[in-house]
Amino acid sequence: MAELLTVLTTTDSAESARALAAGAVDRRVAACAQIAGPVTSVYRWEGEVRDDPEWQVLFKTTTERYAALETFLAEAHTYDVPEIIATPVRRASAAYARWVAEETGA
Repeated sequence: MAELLTVLTTTDSAESARALAAGAVDRRVAACAQIAGPVTSVYRWEGEVRDDPEWQVLFKTTTERYAALETFLAEAHTYDVPEIIATPVRRASAAYARWVAEETGA
């Protein structure tokens, strides 16, 4: 069975989040993506503390497709340094894991 990952990114608008989600699913580098937001992000950028609304996108993929998903996100993202964080899925139902693998071609 393929090893699953969840991959998180954030972006500055709902429209951008939808574009990233649809692009990843269309390219089969993610089986699905969930969008949540807005959330408030507090961070330091270029020496200034900022407080901005962002939308989180959580992708479901496999370890085999992670590199392609990361490449897509880096190229399609509007941020100079996008957050791209992958977390291993320790457990998932066999049916769901098969579905993710089938949808990503893994």
